[in-house]
Amino acid sequence: QVQLVESGGGSVQTGGSLRLSCTASGYTHSTDTYCMGWFRQVPGKEREGVATRSANGWVTYADSVRGRFSVSKDAGNNTLYLQMSGLTPEDTGLYYCALRLGFLCRTQPSPQVFAHWGQGTQVTVSS
Repeated sequence: QVQLVESGGGSVQTGGSLRLSCTASGYTHSTDTYCMGWFRQVPGKEREGVATRSANGWVTYADSVRGRFSVSKDAGNNTLYLQMSGLTPEDTGLYYCALRLGFLCRTQPSPQVFAHWGQGTQVTVSS
């Protein structure tokens, strides 16, 4: 049973930084192919992709975060990270971690690609 647990959310002011973590269990990063990603959602809007990292090292970013956010993974503890800097109020939202096994993300995928989701961690950026 795959489980994803996010942490690291919080409240910061514009220009601040946060690092989100997503720890996976019931699955190991040694699997040949997978894509793990971060999505975010605000009330009344669709869930949007933020960044992904695949087993082969491919990374993707939404245009809105490229150059400010960085996604990385630590295979030793099955954890995916999202380092966020230069945060703005537009980055506010509930951030979800997602996983799709047997798949590599060459381009920024839609949420429908992913079979497994965490519960989310809230990020709030004030002006």
